[in-house]
Amino acid sequence: MLINSSPLSNRFSFFRRNRGMRLLSGFLLLLCCALSSFSQGRPDEEKIEAAKVSFFTQKLNLTAEEAKIFWPIYNDYQREQNALRKARMQKMISFRKINEIEEMTDNEIESLIFNDFDFRQKELNMERRYYGKLKSNLSIKVVGKFYRAQEAFKRELLNLYRGGGNSRGGQMRPHQ
Repeated sequence: MLINSSPLSNRFSFFRRNRGMRLLSGFLLLLCCALSSFSQGRPDEEKIEAAKVSFFTQKLNLTAEEAKIFWPIYNDYQREQNALRKARMQKMISFRKINEIEEMTDNEIESLIFNDFDFRQKELNMERRYYGKLKSNLSIKVVGKFYRAQEAFKRELLNLYRGGGNSRGGQMRPHQ
């Protein structure tokens, strides 16, 4: 009987035995790769979305049945949210530079501000609608984990975008 006792194989035997660590390690690698595109000045939305899906998968720990329910709702939510954000950006284009404000009438400025309020309200209405969809199909604990995971992912994305954001040279912090 041959026993492989090389130092390298002993060092990584923990990962072979521990599925959770493999998943977490894979996620961290994917997230770091996806977010490295920020350091090059141009975010790769597909990689970020893949990292987000991996992050949510790990954090939510959904059963197969829950996943069949969650992902279609989440995908619809993402599509609607992206469309709303795109429309908001198009409306706000003329309001981005301060010097443009000087050239606008008071009514035009007020209109842009109220348009922003309208978009925020639409976003809030959408959030409530999708909260209702999630809550009516999944346990409130799963819904709570989802909202917590969304905020954690945003924090990690911002930390990595800002150049690591922590004292460990850009490594991801473990989540609880």
